[in-house]
Amino acid sequence: MHVDTTVSYKSSNVPVGKFGNDSLSIKKLLQKEEEVQATNEHMHDNLPQNDFSFDDVKIHWRRYAFKVKETGMETFYNALIRREPVLTPDKKLIMTLDNQVQIDVISVQLQDFTNYMRKSLKNYSIFIQLELNQNPNEEVKFLTGKDKFASLARKNPNLHTLKNTFNLDIEF
Repeated sequence: MHVDTTVSYKSSNVPVGKFGNDSLSIKKLLQKEEEVQATNEHMHDNLPQNDFSFDDVKIHWRRYAFKVKETGMETFYNALIRREPVLTPDKKLIMTLDNQVQIDVISVQLQDFTNYMRKSLKNYSIFIQLELNQNPNEEVKFLTGKDKFASLARKNPNLHTLKNTFNLDIEF
């Protein structure tokens, strides 16, 4: 008994399917993007825009900082706690960063952060703007005890003498 196991396929020289007239156009893509932005702006008009204080901003800013620290985003955490945000009259929060690496890391997460701040403050007209620090010699908050000690020791070298004389261990 012989079983034929060959399979025959029908081939066609003519393309099958529909080829539309729609071609990819940068102009059309930009128009769609503008329409989406306009829709988003109108959506924000219908959402709450409650008043808030700068203290409220700082509280939620810190909460988000510790939230991102728990998820392992140390660069974002350090950027959030290093300086306080600047609040402009038009409800824009300006976040000053030290370098382009921080901008690149944070810009990926910026929309989530903005949404968190909007929801927490119950004000959907808030925007967060990233800016590069123009004054690299600016005195900033210290991140660790070691940094604090080093800064104070630069101002007063006798601190090293005290530390060594009394065999002090500075908690780092």
